[in-house]
Amino acid sequence: MITTPKWASAVALSLAAVLALAGCSAAAPEVGSSSGGKPSGAITVYNAQHEELTQAWADEFTKQTGVAVTLRNGDDPELGNQLVQEGNASPADVFLTENSPAMSLVDNAKLLAPVDADILAQVPKAYRPSTGHWTGIAARSTVLVYNPSLLSEAQLPASLLDLADTKWKGRWAASPSGADFQAIVSAMLALKGEKATAAWLASMKRNTTTYKGNSTVMKAVNAGEIPAGVVYHYYWFADQASTGENSANTKLHYFKNSDPGAFVSTSGGGVLKTAKNPAAAQAFLKFITGKAGQAILETGSSFEYPVASEVAANKALVPLADLNAPVLDPSKLDSRKVTDLMTAAGLL
Repeated sequence: MITTPKWASAVALSLAAVLALAGCSAAAPEVGSSSGGKPSGAITVYNAQHEELTQAWADEFTKQTGVAVTLRNGDDPELGNQLVQEGNASPADVFLTENSPAMSLVDNAKLLAPVDADILAQVPKAYRPSTGHWTGIAARSTVLVYNPSLLSEAQLPASLLDLADTKWKGRWAASPSGADFQAIVSAMLALKGEKATAAWLASMKRNTTTYKGNSTVMKAVNAGEIPAGVVYHYYWFADQASTGENSANTKLHYFKNSDPGAFVSTSGGGVLKTAKNPAAAQAFLKFITGKAGQAILETGSSFEYPVASEVAANKALVPLADLNAPVLDPSKLDSRKVTDLMTAAGLL
């Protein structure tokens, strides 16, 4: 297996869980092309997902099929823009993301092939785009992490939009330079429109304290530097499952009610039109969205949500159905417009 570094590595998957999954999935392979042929050869995956998670997927896929998987790791904007720049000369067979805007960027450049119908059939419509050119592979929920010694439940905002109020000046944090937060803003743009989003971003510039990375935001809240911060849920659950040293003094607040703050971001997987091994590339997506691939999410320590093949979430998580997330077509999330708006607001 060949890998290249990714600047923001996520928590490691449980080795015992991965080995157990490898054993059970080997007994019931879920790979193969739509025509039933067994894949072979090698594929190159541009990976913006968690490195350890994708490594576990790749290792099990190789074990089942013999297909060698080369991972080129980076973040969403980096690899999405690289694919657009490379165009038809890209060596990538597959693109995996943490958030959907980067996948839409590549799709809008007309660089993705249609996903095989048997793969799409494994994924509910809520977690795949209307284009059919890529599919959801995992999901993460927006949350407000807060320090109850600085912020009581009665003081919690009912909506993410409430953080625009002047009473929140200096009382909440975020990581605006990260793809995670920009995906949240893309959901606000889709739900509330450009004018309202621009106004909210202007208030954010006045009110928020910025950090680099969701983990750093959570650490600051835990340390009492700031009462609250907007992050994705899995940072908190991963730390709680480990030492808890960066989250022990915090709790999570879920906005729900179809609020922009209840946004559930869909991680994407797609096959490039110029893939050198399209059959194996499609088979890789079929494995990831199949029961064995999704079970790695359920029992591993990434704490992301499975979205396919009716695999349940980790028992520690609030069920997806209970999050009351807004309904959005992930293909409509506009990363370029978000970047423009955040730049104009002085956040980038």
